[in-house]
Amino acid sequence: MKRILVVEDEQAIREMVGFALKKAGFEFEEVADAEQALVSIAAQPPDLVLLDWMLPGMSGVDLARRLRRDELTAATPIILLTERVEESDRVYGLEVGADDYVTKPFSPRELIARINAVLRRSTALGEDRVIEYDGLSLDPVGHRVQANGQVLNLAPTEFRLLHFFMSNPDRVYSREQLLDRVWGRGVFVEERTVDVHIRRLRKALGAKGHDRFIQTVRGAGYRFSTRD
Repeated sequence: MKRILVVEDEQAIREMVGFALKKAGFEFEEVADAEQALVSIAAQPPDLVLLDWMLPGMSGVDLARRLRRDELTAATPIILLTERVEESDRVYGLEVGADDYVTKPFSPRELIARINAVLRRSTALGEDRVIEYDGLSLDPVGHRVQANGQVLNLAPTEFRLLHFFMSNPDRVYSREQLLDRVWGRGVFVEERTVDVHIRRLRKALGAKGHDRFIQTVRGAGYRFSTRD
């Protein structure tokens, strides 16, 4: 049974979310701030974090950024809950490490659908072999990426995106195709989201000089190029 950590300072929302999670068959824990969340995660890492943007003390986006830097939680899916609806806010939330973004008010049914979609995306793509290109290797079973022998901490969406690219090199994929293949059909994700995750993936790979693999093909989309 998947375990969800709910980090939300409003009691009414925690109760509503908790009821929906229990009805959907999830285990869950509720905390009211980032400090309590860190204690809970250290004791028992969750399978997914539902994280309110505006928290007392450390904000939700700052906590998301911290979780992405920690090896223990670098691969833990994060869904941000917020009243912010501007595109710039959605993009910022994704750039700091969230895998999805749910605006308030939201229905319990939509929330559970998004949780299930993110959890499905965080699983492997169905291929077990280790893939390697010029010092970059990806182990889908161990959920580990190494660049020149050093481990790179990738969020679940970036891991799946890289896995798909490395499994299908030198082919151009449009944003719509990437949404279908990596996120899955029928998910609540905009095409702009692909660009955000591409930037995050390039940034992670760029630390070891491997961002050159991810190429933009103007007017067409993106590809993982193994050619010089």
